[in-house]
Amino acid sequence: MGMMSEMLSYPFLVRALAGGILVSLCASLLGVSLVLKRYSMIGDGLSHVSFGALSFAVAFGWSPLKISVPVVVIAAFFLLRIRSNGKMKSDAAIAMISAVALAAGIIVTSMTTGMTTDVSSYMFGSILAMSKEDVRLSVILSFFVLGLFLICYNKIFAVTFDESFARATGVNVSWYNVLIAVLTAVTIVLGMRMMGAMLISSLIIFPSLTSMRVFKSFRGVVISSGILSVVCFVIGMMASYRYSTPAGASVVMVNLAAFLIFSAIDYGVRMSRADKKAGQGTAGKEE
Repeated sequence: MGMMSEMLSYPFLVRALAGGILVSLCASLLGVSLVLKRYSMIGDGLSHVSFGALSFAVAFGWSPLKISVPVVVIAAFFLLRIRSNGKMKSDAAIAMISAVALAAGIIVTSMTTGMTTDVSSYMFGSILAMSKEDVRLSVILSFFVLGLFLICYNKIFAVTFDESFARATGVNVSWYNVLIAVLTAVTIVLGMRMMGAMLISSLIIFPSLTSMRVFKSFRGVVISSGILSVVCFVIGMMASYRYSTPAGASVVMVNLAAFLIFSAIDYGVRMSRADKKAGQGTAGKEE
């Protein structure tokens, strides 16, 4: 508690915590659907697209977030179009688009501003990069993402598990797939400042995978992912402050530790059930 009070005495850390907690929560909730639909790598691909857009924005003196949000949303639409047409596998499309966007961003950066502190923070993340305007925009868009997710929760649940059944019951599957992709795109752009393009996808993948080790229902995984993501982010920030390590990397390592702990719990539960069944089988034979 003493460390947390000390951290909250610094305005830049307060901004980082406020923005990071909301972005982590959004990423974890959307990550459940993305992982279950086997589309989790979209986060990595869109983060590279976001870096390319941000590089152009920084090079020409434009507002980075205002430029990158629409560009990444368009990229999400494009990825969904490729997937629905079936002309190219989704993983190949993501790899192609992410590589091109990252290469374009690097070329523009090298030919204009060079690898400045601002560009580097988008690539690797920086807690010092969160300005008041960034936090304000992050809060507004995060509440927008959370609100839409909660309002459309039942439809997202149906689309995640069985698109054919959802379509048969009258759900506009294409629209909800687009909604998930757009919300993911917005969340990735918001998290770039904190986590960087190289690590932002971890906020989407880790909490849901970790929760699935213990919880089996969709609701249980969603709730666990949200809580776990926020807790891991706060602990990661405290570790970053205490040991002067990069914030994004610290958050990822805390998420890894949580995944290993939940995996150990899952293994222990399965072994206990196996021993119980073995004991019941032995008792039945003796009778």
